[in-house]
Amino acid sequence: MFIEPNLGNRKQKDGQPIGWIEVICGSMFSGKTEELIRRLNRALIARQKTEIFKPIIDTRYHVENIVSHNENHIRSTPVNFANDILLLSGNSSVVGIDEAQFFDDELVDVCVQLANNGKRVILAGLDMDFAGKPFGPMPELMGIAEYVTKLHAICARCGSLASFSFRLTASKNKVELGETDIYEARCRPCFVQGMKEQQHLDS
Repeated sequence: MFIEPNLGNRKQKDGQPIGWIEVICGSMFSGKTEELIRRLNRALIARQKTEIFKPIIDTRYHVENIVSHNENHIRSTPVNFANDILLLSGNSSVVGIDEAQFFDDELVDVCVQLANNGKRVILAGLDMDFAGKPFGPMPELMGIAEYVTKLHAICARCGSLASFSFRLTASKNKVELGETDIYEARCRPCFVQGMKEQQHLDS
């Protein structure tokens, strides 16, 4: 389990708070949002001013709240663009961001600015898309983060640890919102087999 390196008010020599970036990544159904909510709730218990954001397109469970598959939830502010987070984070000391893969590439610079300004930035998102390719700004965010936690789901086919999000439909859209009706977590062999079967159907 991730233990926060500092929940106090540690300062740099010039009095500026110390900021950093944490990335929680993995496939669908791996518990990313659950872990994000857990960390944000601990920050709230520590009485740290916290602002939480999610992309406005994610309305699967709730228009505003971030909601995990286990139905745990926490309030958030839906935003259109990554730069909106800079404008709305104000004097917070902790910034949480869910579904980071759906944001534009400006999210990387936004997170760097927030961390450089002494904020703790916690992001959760899919590291790979339905085709098993790096998703949106996630690879760069993982590269610049001080802390990266990769979570695993359970393969819906064989019960092994799963790292891939397999899309059950024929859609080739990069972004396709859905849950168990459209996606299932798969290990590498089951993911590869599923992709081969889909390619055979397409040919």
